Amino acid sequence: MATRTRVLAFIALMAALANVLSFPPIALPLIPEITVHFSQLPILIAGILTGSVGGLIAGAIGGLYMSFTRIPFIIGGLAILGHAAGFFGKRVRPLYAGILAWLVQAPYVVVTDYVWLTIFLERTSQAAWAFVTPILIVLTIEAVISAVLAEVVVRYLKRTRIAQQMPIA
Repeated sequence: MATRTRVLAFIALMAALANVLSFPPIALPLIPEITVHFSQLPILIAGILTGSVGGLIAGAIGGLYMSFTRIPFIIGGLAILGHAAGFFGKRVRPLYAGILAWLVQAPYVVVTDYVWLTIFLERTSQAAWAFVTPILIVLTIEAVISAVLAEVVVRYLKRTRIAQQMPIA
């Protein structure tokens, strides 16, 4: 199989996995009323192993399920996450690339959620912040856990040479 075909197949696999990991959310053992999902993990892995464009594609396609069922603008955020993971993945280890990618995505989340709540759902500014703040906390927890897992998975894929055909930095 040609290298380009392998990379495209890998990106498609990571995008599909991101959609699968976005449902159903998992309850946290210590705080059962908060649920998390790990759709960020395969997007981070795709970005780190295939670069910015591969991460962007995996993020955009990987957000389709959540976009159609819950959050219409999430595709943009996940595309930003994947693109940033690819950018940072060439410069730092996967753990840091995942965390930095979340820091790049976070302003998009704040702005889109705030605008959605205040303009489209006509909530007050105070109500919007009361809703956005817990979301940011949960997303930060998900991003850190996903970054730790990406570190482990990427190391494994490199060590076993499964990722040998990817344009790794």
